Amino acid sequence: MEQFGVKRDYEEKAIKAKSGFTMLFAVLILSLAMLAPFIAGAVLCSNSDGTGDIKFILGLAAILTALVYFTFVFGILLAGFKVIRPNEALVLLLFGKYKGTLLSEGFFWVNPFCTAYNPTAAPSAEPNTAVASGQVRIMPNKKLSLKAMTLNNDKQKVNDEIGNPIEIGVIVIWRIVNTAKAVFNVENYTQFVSTQADSAIRQVARRYPYDVAEGGDEKSLRGSSLEIAEMLKNELQERVQIAGIEIMEAKIAHLAYAPEIAAAMLQRQQASAVIAARQKIVEGAVGMVETALDRLNENKVCKLDDERKAAMVSNLLVVLCGNKDAQPIVNSGTIY
Repeated sequence: MEQFGVKRDYEEKAIKAKSGFTMLFAVLILSLAMLAPFIAGAVLCSNSDGTGDIKFILGLAAILTALVYFTFVFGILLAGFKVIRPNEALVLLLFGKYKGTLLSEGFFWVNPFCTAYNPTAAPSAEPNTAVASGQVRIMPNKKLSLKAMTLNNDKQKVNDEIGNPIEIGVIVIWRIVNTAKAVFNVENYTQFVSTQADSAIRQVARRYPYDVAEGGDEKSLRGSSLEIAEMLKNELQERVQIAGIEIMEAKIAHLAYAPEIAAAMLQRQQASAVIAARQKIVEGAVGMVETALDRLNENKVCKLDDERKAAMVSNLLVVLCGNKDAQPIVNSGTIY
């Protein structure tokens, strides 16, 4: 497979390591066995006649053998013990070559010359930064977490389809599915996911407007959240496939107009809301006037000519559509 001009053919290899308990028992037995030459050497040296005596030479050799074991061999053997918790993995290198990944949970023993590799666990270039800020600096962990992780990307300013500046932020839930690709194909897989999320947001946001007019069937960032989230997930999955990452979910967590146009857009939304409300009021008022005239005619309450009907319709519409309460006027004389 080639991407970005570089050949990448790393595939995950699972290691079947030896049981840690069996090897721990063997190391303890060997350590107890090495105590025998140490004690025997001490006895020979104490019973020898001098430094040139054969007993002294044999005793000294036995003591040095035991000391070499406890100083070097014992420490090397202990370095091979590994503890893997659930949903953890350990990528192992043997003299710079990928040996495999320890995926099973439990207590194991591997080749002590194998080293764990995790690019995200590299120590900070400025070790005094955490101390100066009052934080406790934790030693880097070489194990890879296979759990679902959440990326809460910072809000960023982008342009929608029609060029309006908007602020958008996403939440991405992801996990590692191929440890070899995650540590060898990219420099830092956590930063890689974050960077690709920024790029995917911009790519998706410029395809759709922030909002559409009421009644329109066009997709928008605000009105089609489920479709946009699915498209964002697919777009991001294509970008992080090289790093052995699976995107489980991606959704918009923050969506708003940029501050420089937020006030103008709010006025437009308010105007649209006022117009829509007025339309509803007028439709309701006309229906109420029609019902009133029909009821008056059916019950034969009074007989109105066209001029009086027009005056009544005008008065009712003013009362029903007005912003303020009507002030009644009592007419004590005739209406003619």
